[in-house]
Amino acid sequence: MKEAGLRELILMRHGKSSWDDPSLDDFDRPLAPRGRKAASRMGAEIAARGWLPDHAVVSAALRTRQTWRRVAAELDGAAPRPQYDEALYMASADRMLAVVRAVPAKTSRLMLVGHNPGMEELARGLAGPGSDAEALTAMRAKFPTAALARFELPAGWAGAGPAAARLTHFLRPRAVASARD
Repeated sequence: MKEAGLRELILMRHGKSSWDDPSLDDFDRPLAPRGRKAASRMGAEIAARGWLPDHAVVSAALRTRQTWRRVAAELDGAAPRPQYDEALYMASADRMLAVVRAVPAKTSRLMLVGHNPGMEELARGLAGPGSDAEALTAMRAKFPTAALARFELPAGWAGAGPAAARLTHFLRPRAVASARD
């Protein structure tokens, strides 16, 4: 049974981006073929596990928007309309945490799509007592592109902060691919 006030947070790093056009501004870099495939794979995994977000906040950079579109395409029409936020582009962990805390209270499951190093720093900072040891070890080792960390926040969005969440899962695209093959 779900605890009263319990909220779920999915932090996802954008898929692998392309460096094919060196004239592009970093903000405008698209996903590479590997990034497109990984984002779709992770979206299918989110759908298979029933982790459908009811709110999504996505960095306005091209590669994060493309990541979200690939994920959303796998959610069988259940994807929420995303909130694109320019302030999430290369945002610090503190800035991302402010976004989490400002989510409407009625939101049950939030998905945040952003960039490193802020994404990894936020994930590490949120993980507190009761976190899955295996997921925590994997997340601390490396937070690669298109990876996602799933948390439970017992105190809700306003209570999000250092060590205030339980990391329940950490999924990497390569591990998801090998598990399905």
